[in-house]
Amino acid sequence: MILAGGAGRRIGSEKAFLEPFGRTMIEATVEVVEEVAADLVVVARDFDQLSRLRGLVPGARLASDPVQGFGPVAGLAAGMEAASGEYALAVGCDLPFLNPRVLELLFDLAEGHDAAVPEGKSGFLEPLHAVYRAGPMARACREALAAGERRIRAPLEGLAVRTVPLNLLRPLDPELLSLFNLNTDEDLIEARRIEEVRGGAGGRGIRRTRQERRSLSRLESL
Repeated sequence: MILAGGAGRRIGSEKAFLEPFGRTMIEATVEVVEEVAADLVVVARDFDQLSRLRGLVPGARLASDPVQGFGPVAGLAAGMEAASGEYALAVGCDLPFLNPRVLELLFDLAEGHDAAVPEGKSGFLEPLHAVYRAGPMARACREALAAGERRIRAPLEGLAVRTVPLNLLRPLDPELLSLFNLNTDEDLIEARRIEEVRGGAGGRGIRRTRQERRSLSRLESL
């Protein structure tokens, strides 16, 4: 599931419709998530945003926040209830360097737990770059909403969460770019600089990664 609701007040535009590399963030995020998930749900913050997203994500099911003003907790509630599998990936649409191999690892690490959530310095969690057992997470989010709880960490407090140290991600993503998100104009400038260093704009970095994976598969079959 992809949460598309961010209004992007600090960056001056809705994050789903930002085009840092020549296409919208929601389209780029869908492309990556489709590599690791068989079913895709995009969650909008309201019906107006949902209608504007529809043409950009033709292969996804759409849902919207059940209540307004609760941010990601409401989005997670809607997405987890719409999920078709036992485990569901949850990402925001403001992560320009999502890494499919990191996402696959989180699915593996979530087995036997209610969640696998990356944990950075000082216990900082990345709940919108994580995998959850859909049923328990949906219930936890609904309980948080009923209690008037807006903190995104609140639903996690009653779950069996496997926190994932960042050093487990580094073999697949040495610079941890998969966790880089867009919040400000400065972040947008830095993302473009990073993409230029990586080898080009227009999303070629993502496509190049997919091509490399296809080439590796062919080599392994020889």
